[in-house]
Amino acid sequence: MNLSSLPRIGVVVPPENPTAEPEFHHLLSPRMNVYTSRFPVTPGVGLRKMLETYNDVLPETVGAFGRMRLHAAVVACSASHYLLDPDGDRTFCAELSARVGFPVQSSTQAILTACGALGVTRLTLVSPYESWLTDTSRAFWEQAGLAVDGVVRVPAAQDPSGDDRYDPYEVTTEVILERIRARKLPDDTALLFTGTGMATLAALAELVREDADRTLLTSNLASAWWARRVAGDGTPAGHPLLRRLERAAA
Repeated sequence: MNLSSLPRIGVVVPPENPTAEPEFHHLLSPRMNVYTSRFPVTPGVGLRKMLETYNDVLPETVGAFGRMRLHAAVVACSASHYLLDPDGDRTFCAELSARVGFPVQSSTQAILTACGALGVTRLTLVSPYESWLTDTSRAFWEQAGLAVDGVVRVPAAQDPSGDDRYDPYEVTTEVILERIRARKLPDDTALLFTGTGMATLAALAELVREDADRTLLTSNLASAWWARRVAGDGTPAGHPLLRRLERAAA
């Protein structure tokens, strides 16, 4: 295989995110080459300010790819784009695309595009976020015209007081499956796993076996689907979860 001839996809990720790059490589290999630019480290600031900073520096961070010829790029940070309303998010991505000369899409807009292609109108969110960010995420999807049937909270651990502690990067497959299996989900709701930092591929593989008809979406899965739709070589997807999504959206 001539690697230099494959479509090139850029991915912009937070500096501590351990999940997005491995999942993109698993989903897109061997059909596409994936390249990464990372947001700057923001020591000593709170979560909201950090996410606002990511939006402020996004043009510069995408620009860090320099003169590399990319076919498309994905902003693999859902949380920062939840701070924008859906229209603002869409406009931001369109303006950035025009500026850099190739399509740039947020993971949030990739999810909305996938929902449109799949005919999804109802979501149950699987959220690894603390309360205020979970609420912000829910409001984003509702403003986009999607009904949110409920939220499945997935903590990283419990602190010594017994309270749940939330960190997307530390959520385990076992906790994801335990929390979802404990819920009675409406038949027509799609499961949306929010955030690019929560590892989901192993959990999705289990859930497909348990409920073959339910729509399963994640930030990284929808973004990989969008990347192939925009810049793919037309060959079938290699990863079974991506093939499943592409068949449903065809």
